[in-house]
Amino acid sequence: MKKQYLAVLFGCTLIVLASVTLVLLNNNPEVAEPRNYTYNIVNVYPHDATAFTEGLVFDSGNLYEGTGRYGESSLRCVDLESGNVTQLYMLSPNYFGEGITIFEEKIFQLTWTSNKGFVYNKDSFDLVTEFEYPTEGWGLTHNGTHLIMSDGTATLYFLDPETFQTVDQIEVIDEFPVVYLNELEYINGKICANIWQQDKIAVIEPQTGQVEGWIDLEGIYDQGDGDVLNGITYDPVNDRLFVTGKLWSKLFEIKLVPLE
Repeated sequence: MKKQYLAVLFGCTLIVLASVTLVLLNNNPEVAEPRNYTYNIVNVYPHDATAFTEGLVFDSGNLYEGTGRYGESSLRCVDLESGNVTQLYMLSPNYFGEGITIFEEKIFQLTWTSNKGFVYNKDSFDLVTEFEYPTEGWGLTHNGTHLIMSDGTATLYFLDPETFQTVDQIEVIDEFPVVYLNELEYINGKICANIWQQDKIAVIEPQTGQVEGWIDLEGIYDQGDGDVLNGITYDPVNDRLFVTGKLWSKLFEIKLVPLE
């Protein structure tokens, strides 16, 4: 049975945390203070220390990863246990790869400043189509209906996965706009977002943009020659949350621990 953490905040907000599953029910029209979380490390897996991680997805027992840097950007399938790359597609050297997501058996990948994204067959990595957007491309996830994209600002864009037109957008707020939203993962009705150059993940209510929680991952990795935290993915079948970073040699399975 999954462990559950139950707390009542000011008699109005009930938060249930089932392992890494985040659910927040707010019965008060006033905005509650964000809940703070730390972590326990459950498992550590090898990660390619040359991978400049920009997107991370867990699907059918494998990791799918999008990497960046001009001349090095790729889409790859990775064996979780060994960290070995089992399938690889290299982007043209003039593209800086960014966030990825898997939706309806297709892989969607952004690029940074080229205003262009790519759609691949999940199994073959064959290019299916390309699409355009007017902003920079940073992080990408989906809610089962729409793609959700970040561009480094406080805005998240909801895109039609067929036409790629923006159908909605929200501004992410925690008293003030939260900028540098980077890699994204949609987990049980909430958007989790890396904040560029911070060891923090914001837990965001997708209807309002309100930050409902902060996950503090300070100290999880001695970065050394590595770069910043960037990469969140969730295995819903086994209730596992994974995080890594750019040029990190390790990928971590973590369990969230709420702070009082």
